[in-house]
Amino acid sequence: MGAIKVAIAGLGAIGLEVARRIDAGEIDGLELSAVAARDLLKAERNIADFRYRPKILPLERLAEEADVVVECVPAAHFLAAAEGPIRRGRILMPLSVGALLSHMHLVDLARETGARIVVPSGAILGLDAVRAVAEGNVHSVRLVTRKPPAGLAGAPMLVEKGISVEELTEPLKVFSGTAREAAKGFPANLNVSVALSLAGIGPDRTEVEVWADPTVTYNTHTIYVRSDSSQLTMMIENIPSAENPRTGVITPLSVIAALRRLTSPLVMGT
Repeated sequence: MGAIKVAIAGLGAIGLEVARRIDAGEIDGLELSAVAARDLLKAERNIADFRYRPKILPLERLAEEADVVVECVPAAHFLAAAEGPIRRGRILMPLSVGALLSHMHLVDLARETGARIVVPSGAILGLDAVRAVAEGNVHSVRLVTRKPPAGLAGAPMLVEKGISVEELTEPLKVFSGTAREAAKGFPANLNVSVALSLAGIGPDRTEVEVWADPTVTYNTHTIYVRSDSSQLTMMIENIPSAENPRTGVITPLSVIAALRRLTSPLVMGT
């Protein structure tokens, strides 16, 4: 079989790291075929030293050149990146999974076309365990997120409510609600809540708390699950990306691990 062709939508902190790893040949059986970026000149500079130069295409055309499209764009551009691979029966690997909640028709469309939507764990942990307990009876799933204020500044819900987090000297709870509400209010910050909810009991039953916390250095997520099969308490502390404090260094590594599963002869985890 030939190599699986991968296209990457967005060359920010996540997309560029993934692109570099694929181009360097670090994932057996994959090749980088195309990329899309808002700033074409910057994209040209970013891929100038690649071993094999991918095509630079509009978001809507990436699926023409790829078996897998990795979506790493702002939520406002999610549909432009996601619809093509679904219609063509490709694999879509979305990072803006919060935006998927507004476009769940894509799941039905994928069922018709044979496409697959494969969501990497990203900055969250334990989705394998949550998926497993969800096959039985789950009583509750709760996520508590604490981020340095810079990682939450400018979120739409904070702007709407006039909440400023820049000068905080102590932790402030800025949100409490469902994963669906969290995705709307923090589209660049809380894709983890949606990933957790889709792995478990859904976006309307998954409870979320968000804290702007000047006492923490890492983006911290703690998950509490109560079910008939297991009682789970899991915490992850992610080092924020130097380029984008809203995401963690682990996020592109999670994408790479998800891509590796596509060709690996041995796959671990549920």
